[in-house]
Amino acid sequence: MDYNFKDIEARWQSFWATQTPYKVKDNHDLPKYYCLDMFPYPSGDGLHVGHWKGYVFSDVFARMKFFQGFNVLHPMGYDAFGLPAENNAIKRGIHPEICTKQNIDKIGVQLRSIGAMYDWSRELSTTDPEYYKWTQWIFLKMFERGLAYESSMPINWCPQCLTGLANEEACGGACERCGTPVEQKAIRQWVLKITEYAERLLNDLDTLEWPEKVKLMQANWIGRSEGLIFTAPVKDMSLSIETFSAHFEAFAADTFVVIAPDHQLLDTLIKGMPQEQEVRDYCKYLLDKRAGGANRVDEEGDGIEGIFTGRYIIDPCGNGELPIWVASFALAHYGTGMVKCSAHDERDFAFAKKYNIPLKVVLVPQDAELRAKVEAQEICYTDMVNGELLAPSAFAGKVAGECRKDIIEYCAKNGLARSHVTYKLRDWIFSRQRYWGEPIPLVHCASCGIVPVPESELPVLLPKVDSYSASTNGESPLAGIEWWVNTTCPSCKGPGKRETNTMPQWAGSCWYFLRYPNPKLDTAAFSPEDMKYWMPVDLYVGGIEHAVLHLLYSRFYVKVLYDVGAVPFNEPFKKLFNQGMVCMKSATSGRVEKMSKSKGNTVSPNDIIDQYGVDTLRMYTLFMGPPELDNEWQSDSIRGVFYFLKKLWVMVSEKTCLLEEGEVVSDVANRRFHKFLKDYSERLDRYLVNTAVASIMEFYNDIQGKNLKLSKDMLRDFLVAISVMAPYFSSELLQTYFGLQLHDQQWPVYNPALAQDLFVEIPVQVNGKLRATIQVDRLASREVVEQLARTAADKWLDPKKIATVVFVPGRLINFVAK
Repeated sequence: MDYNFKDIEARWQSFWATQTPYKVKDNHDLPKYYCLDMFPYPSGDGLHVGHWKGYVFSDVFARMKFFQGFNVLHPMGYDAFGLPAENNAIKRGIHPEICTKQNIDKIGVQLRSIGAMYDWSRELSTTDPEYYKWTQWIFLKMFERGLAYESSMPINWCPQCLTGLANEEACGGACERCGTPVEQKAIRQWVLKITEYAERLLNDLDTLEWPEKVKLMQANWIGRSEGLIFTAPVKDMSLSIETFSAHFEAFAADTFVVIAPDHQLLDTLIKGMPQEQEVRDYCKYLLDKRAGGANRVDEEGDGIEGIFTGRYIIDPCGNGELPIWVASFALAHYGTGMVKCSAHDERDFAFAKKYNIPLKVVLVPQDAELRAKVEAQEICYTDMVNGELLAPSAFAGKVAGECRKDIIEYCAKNGLARSHVTYKLRDWIFSRQRYWGEPIPLVHCASCGIVPVPESELPVLLPKVDSYSASTNGESPLAGIEWWVNTTCPSCKGPGKRETNTMPQWAGSCWYFLRYPNPKLDTAAFSPEDMKYWMPVDLYVGGIEHAVLHLLYSRFYVKVLYDVGAVPFNEPFKKLFNQGMVCMKSATSGRVEKMSKSKGNTVSPNDIIDQYGVDTLRMYTLFMGPPELDNEWQSDSIRGVFYFLKKLWVMVSEKTCLLEEGEVVSDVANRRFHKFLKDYSERLDRYLVNTAVASIMEFYNDIQGKNLKLSKDMLRDFLVAISVMAPYFSSELLQTYFGLQLHDQQWPVYNPALAQDLFVEIPVQVNGKLRATIQVDRLASREVVEQLARTAADKWLDPKKIATVVFVPGRLINFVAK
């Protein structure tokens, strides 16, 4: 029978859709396995083959756990609010709701073709009012706890997307979506107090089975620093300032102070000074550069800039009057926004050299030659662990790292400083000045202030309007819809106005994994029973680009819900796997780059399926390289996988590998089969899906090359094992030749005694020197091994001398001549 993949795949897609054999069981007594993909954004472009990499990878493990007897939840949905859909709708001249539905329908067909064991009865979209009703409910819980607040502080504004951005969305000074340099603009917006959870978000990273790279990225983004805050009066002013230092060991070296160009005290400091306007203009220049991402400072200090304010502090630490400078590298949100500076920080050192600010050395290395250069201020020495202190006198001659705690106590006892912990993490700019997003369920009342919409009135529906274009002045398009904006205050029943900013795209994706266990539940966002049984997610698969966006935000959401008492866990994802990207040569640059429509280097899965079939595409995406790394798409290689499946089909369908009636499986065939199962299962357990595919190919080659015959049970188990990669292929063969349904099978288990390597390699030594290596049957007797070894080492053995044999079974044989 020919491998007619088109008929096979169409038939099984129809069967799975109507019979739903992989539907989740409502039985909480079974062991559970929650396997989750980061759900897609349904763009008009649909999926390319790069998207398949993560979806096929996760399906391998969902299927394996299913056959191992687990109750598997492997759901799919759509993250469908946000800027891309809205911009696409504006471009096409249709409403975002219509555009989004069209995109979901298109991508839904593609997702179903993958053959993944998704339970489509649990499909959800973040734009469904019955879903975003609970997104709004979660926001209200945050508002009730003081974790959501209104602010008009300057934020990152994207002039292209016409909306405010969180710091995580403007990393490097450019919009994460479109790449446009962001501006600082004062816009009324809503902010979530994620900083209240900074310590927990950091500490709980240690409990997660996540890639160390992702945990490090989050830790660095949270940016915990433990240090001292020094207080000092400003000369000729009735004002004291506070400066923060995380590396305070060399505090006796401080010779100047820097302040952020957007610090709230700057106006007070420079008011009435001769250079007031010059400083103001320079600060605007620095902030404009920072907003554009141009103000980067490298290790040598290139890019640092500043201006003297004309003010000084009187340092209580005995360093005299220290000038206060505005500096490009000082950040208003880090520490106190002001820092005392010295010769023992590379940026401080470079800044002082550039502006001829005097420096003072109090920390030196042990090496005499290097110490001379440090004392001459030729180089900057920053080793706060091994450096020797010269001052103050209480610590002179001591190693800095050994007396850090003593310095803290000394500064506190003498009233010089107090301990303080600070974070780089900023509160989350949560609202957007656009139409296509969840309405924020708040009402502004002249008498009552800001009032939450009662839970009984949720969801606050997004109004259906013809005009939804964004405004250049930062006003939401909802603000112009008077019939919707004007409402009644829930508290005093007087006139009120609805909040017109909408939630960001992240709002719906921060908790969607909690909804999948029961997406039709209408009395709550999720049930306690479901949360206790299904959560946390056992395996979460997605791209590393979400490390400090979605993954950090989701952890924050879950911790808030835990504190509210809504869920019995405080981390959502037990194990995280980041798949690499699929790359291909770009038509625009000629370089091998991530697949992207803009680069002209995408490959449509529809075309591949039409030519080679779904199972070929599935197996190739798994085989193309280590799944955690970026892999290059190779058209020749996918043809090779297709031809392999055709050969495998012939071997099984024509039963050339099957024993005749009455024949017994040979020891060699039995051992090779169990060795395959062992290698295959162990590689999957370690997520080495590419080498697992290789083990299938190696097994096939051995069957063909050594003419091995398998029993019916062995061939059945083989098809079940490879079905996680090629489900259509296996389903057809199991039904046609065995009368079995794939979903009724169990995961094959190997026999450890039979799964050992058939042969072992043993080094042969003569007088301790390696002379040969022999391959022998693992079960061969000592006599046989010794004879093979003598033959291999014959030319090094002196026939006139009797040799003693040192024999280590399975490891070594050594002939020692007397």
